[in-house]
Amino acid sequence: MKNNRAHSRLPLVPYSVWIVLFVIVPIGLIVYYSFFDLHGNFTLDNYKNFFTSVYLKLTVSSFWYAFLITFFSLLIAYPTAYFLTKLKHKQLWLLLIIIPSWINLLLKTYAFIGLMGLYGPINAVLEAFGIGKQQILFTDFSFVFVSVYIFIPFMILPIFNALDKLNPALIDASRDLGANAWTTFRRVIWPLTLNGVKSGVQVVFIPALSLFMITRLIAGNKVITLGTAIEQQFLVTQNWGMGSTIAVFLILFMVIILLLTTANERGMAGSAKKR
Repeated sequence: MKNNRAHSRLPLVPYSVWIVLFVIVPIGLIVYYSFFDLHGNFTLDNYKNFFTSVYLKLTVSSFWYAFLITFFSLLIAYPTAYFLTKLKHKQLWLLLIIIPSWINLLLKTYAFIGLMGLYGPINAVLEAFGIGKQQILFTDFSFVFVSVYIFIPFMILPIFNALDKLNPALIDASRDLGANAWTTFRRVIWPLTLNGVKSGVQVVFIPALSLFMITRLIAGNKVITLGTAIEQQFLVTQNWGMGSTIAVFLILFMVIILLLTTANERGMAGSAKKR
């Protein structure tokens, strides 16, 4: 009996080692360094400093930009995923949308620098129409636009899966009962694909909170997020303690978002079982 239990737990060993080495130990080190100041002395001032106006504004700014990126990604991804499910070769079209996400993020970012630059093709078109050259790079618009482009495939994929699994008989039943297209979407399609939307929000909102390379290359450091602040604390000021403290709060925010978006799923699953 004991041998059977030992054999059944054997596959968990690599997973447990991975979790310990690459999740628990790094988080433990971050928490450890957050209790030291610039000179290596033990202090709680880093946590106190985080609640000053500078870092609170930074946190609000990060959440605002993460919200904008997630909102526009969802706004584009949902109808795109819905349209894809209606196509004949939907898996092929989905693959064509997913393929750009395999390209290195740095390469895509530099490609947008070339496209949006003063001497890039977008400004050439604007000049041809008599609008004149515009400063597109290093603005909030360019930052949100490029971020949305990068994250859209990760939003489309879970929504597409949820829509693809939706039983079409439920939509037909709704229409047979007299519901129009909007009511069918609001009362049938949207609630039954909400878990896909939540998964998409998780994979977009959480990484968007910690963006730093795009803020530097596309926004020209005019957009400062928690990820940018962590990079500056570690690489510029060499204040590992403050950088680790910001990272601790960033991890806490991510955990809270995960709990909020999965709690309702558990509730829905529980209520479904009771039925």
